[in-house]
Amino acid sequence: MAPLRPTADLRLTPALVIGAAELAWRFSRSSGPGGQNVNTTDSRVELVFDLAASAALPPTIKARALGRLEGKLVEGCVVIAASEHRSQWQNRVAAQRRLVELLQEAIKPPPPPRRATRPTRGSVQRRLAAKKQRGAIKGQRGSRPQLPED
Repeated sequence: MAPLRPTADLRLTPALVIGAAELAWRFSRSSGPGGQNVNTTDSRVELVFDLAASAALPPTIKARALGRLEGKLVEGCVVIAASEHRSQWQNRVAAQRRLVELLQEAIKPPPPPRRATRPTRGSVQRRLAAKKQRGAIKGQRGSRPQLPED
C-alpha cells in the first residue's frame, strides 16, 4: 500500500476515488500526557466526510454504505478522530487510513446467501445419544433412597 498524503485524494478501490475537496478537517488540542507539546500544538485531528452528499460514490454503493454505517453517522457524515500521535501530520494520515478502512468495509458486497443443508445421520445420532446420557445423569439425581422414619 502506498503511503498516504493527507492532502491527496483517497482511493477506496481502483475505480472509486474520493476527492480531497470532499474531506473536511478540524484540528484541536489533544488530551492526555505529552508535556508542553500537547499544551501548545493542535495535533488532534477530526476528518469529516459527508457520505450522504458525496458525488464520488455511485447511488447503489452509497446506499449500501449508508445502511451499514447508520449507527456511526452524525447527520449523514462520517467523523474520524485521531490523536494517538504527537504530530498533526501523523494523525492526519492515521485518520485517512481509518476512513479508507471503514468505507472499504462498508461498501463490500454482501456475502452469498447460506445454502440450507441437513444434518448428517451421524451428527443426529451423536446429538441424541448425548441427550440420553445427560438425561440419565439427571434422572439419577432424584432417585436417592430415603431413610425410614421411626
